[in-house]
Amino acid sequence: MPSKRKVLPPLDYLLAFESAAKACSFARASEDLNISETAISRKVRLLEQHYDVPLFVRGNRSITLTQHGTTLLASVTQSIDILREASRDIFANHQANTINLAATNSVAALWLMPRLRKFNRSNARVKISLVASDSDAECLANEMDLSILRGDGSWPGYEAQLLFGETVFPVCSPGYLARQNHAPKISELPELDLIEVTSSHAEWMTWKTWFSHQEVADPPLDRAVAFNTYPLAIQAALDGFGVVLGWGHLVDHLLASGELVRPTGEAAVRTQSGYYLLTNKSHKGFPERQIVKDWLVEQSAQRKRYG
Repeated sequence: MPSKRKVLPPLDYLLAFESAAKACSFARASEDLNISETAISRKVRLLEQHYDVPLFVRGNRSITLTQHGTTLLASVTQSIDILREASRDIFANHQANTINLAATNSVAALWLMPRLRKFNRSNARVKISLVASDSDAECLANEMDLSILRGDGSWPGYEAQLLFGETVFPVCSPGYLARQNHAPKISELPELDLIEVTSSHAEWMTWKTWFSHQEVADPPLDRAVAFNTYPLAIQAALDGFGVVLGWGHLVDHLLASGELVRPTGEAAVRTQSGYYLLTNKSHKGFPERQIVKDWLVEQSAQRKRYG
């Protein structure tokens, strides 16, 4: 009558046995596996009971393998090494499936984040590790697979693909606009609560620059309040603090939902700059990067067109 005993013992018994056998010590095995010496001894004893053979000869302060133990160790070591190698391959493949994507704080928070959830649902195999920074050097670090930066399309050593241009116009919450009793003219905007962004990038458009494009000379900006990142400034506008400059494409979803409105209608400033998807030419391409790149270009193709 065949035995009902399971052929394979629990893996933790085999791991304890292998460690003790190689170290010739239960104490050192406990250090290697970070469990108590008593637990090591117990697991080995249960393994011996499983096979119904002694695996060690136990001395006062030493252990040595029996013939059965020596035979088992060779097979256990080979099998566990195969499992370890398979685990390393899985971890390595997982890392290869992770794409390091860097973007400015504004693009990361306002353009990418509303879209990432849908990407994750459709591309379970590919993971995006998103780095948000207004430092060009950090966004262009060598470990980045893809970057999204504002500029004129010229980055030496990088392939640049335009995702969207730069169109800038005032936005505010519907509640704030309602408190003004009427839609303000451009010349009246300096009398309102303006939200400014302090940026280390000299080319970043400020209210003063925007007004100069609208031929409003030397507007008083005494009521302006400043934030150090664009997402914070947008949140302040959403909370009814005042009027902020809105970048088309970055605030489109907030305009579509009605959370923000354009108090001066279609008035806008279009610049020669844009937001570009950058790929380091010295980096070898791989399928996961191409998947993310194609997705970003697809998202760009669905954007609203500004004149």
